[in-house]
Amino acid sequence: MKGPLLAATLALAVVAHGSAAGAGCDKDYSASPQFSAADCVFQNSQNPKARPSQPPWKIWTRFLQPADPASMPVDPIPVRRLDRAQLDALDPGANHVIRLGHSSHLLKLRDGYWLIDPVFGERVSPVSFAGPKRFHPPPIELSELPPIEGLFLSHDHYDHLDLPTIDALRERVQRYFVPLGVGQRLRDMGVAAERIQEFDWWQGGSHAGVLFTAVPAQHFSGRTLWDRNSTLWAGWVLESGGQRIVYTGDSGYFPGFKQIGERFGGFDLALMENGAYDSYWPSVHMSPEETVRAFMDLRGRVLYLVHNSTFNLAFHTWQDPLERVAALAEAQRLTLATPLIGEVLTIGVPRSNVLWWKGLK
Repeated sequence: MKGPLLAATLALAVVAHGSAAGAGCDKDYSASPQFSAADCVFQNSQNPKARPSQPPWKIWTRFLQPADPASMPVDPIPVRRLDRAQLDALDPGANHVIRLGHSSHLLKLRDGYWLIDPVFGERVSPVSFAGPKRFHPPPIELSELPPIEGLFLSHDHYDHLDLPTIDALRERVQRYFVPLGVGQRLRDMGVAAERIQEFDWWQGGSHAGVLFTAVPAQHFSGRTLWDRNSTLWAGWVLESGGQRIVYTGDSGYFPGFKQIGERFGGFDLALMENGAYDSYWPSVHMSPEETVRAFMDLRGRVLYLVHNSTFNLAFHTWQDPLERVAALAEAQRLTLATPLIGEVLTIGVPRSNVLWWKGLK
């Protein structure tokens, strides 16, 4: 989304959600090292090497310029359609990850189903008629999803926390696992409080045979112009059947990746942000080169790229995230996973990776 449409959407965001913004400081979060009670906001860990973003006015001015046509695909994004029967046929003794698009994933961990940052809506925006629009349909209909044991959210941005999706799934998700403060977002969306658990970094628990831990990230939060950093952001580590998955959420490159790798001793699969980066905001999203560096810090075995190919959220070409990491992975002999939308990856099972974007405009 570029040009006057963006400005209109931002203005509408203030009108539509301003009443929920600017709430009083929740002192219950003062026990978190990530929370500044003086400023009533969450904050990133200390990182002297973090580069500052450009001022907001400068970023918005840039967004008002005409869009680069190459930032959106001309050819259809390939989608592998799925249905409930195919999901139920997956080996119940293995761990499977299904790419839904952007950072959204359906997981079948042994015999239970889980979701990460599910976004099935047509746009990632505070309004339904404007904002970044999907490049492709989801590979499965919401109505085809099985009952969900647990849903993990990394933070409250619209491309990760989607109201239409939460509305549709409200009664089919047993538990919601979220960073501090995001629980109120869900309660405002009608989710029962007893189904929600909030976590600070390094806190975790277990449910339906899966161990999980919220881990640090370097990002920010907010759903209006007035509530920046009122909720926490995080990645997640999931452990099932002796296998370990890390999902980084949205994050700039920071020392926390090395800490996570050291604490957990490596990962069978690393779902890592790769997209929506820019020199105007260098410390809240990673460049492709930083994604590879973070993967090495995490001690991952398979690098699985997310946060691309579904929405236009920056200025790079839509293929750039995939193309650059694929070249780096080949040069460094890393095991890369760039699954098709709707493709099933079974952890620990050999696969042939396809560079599916090659030849597409």
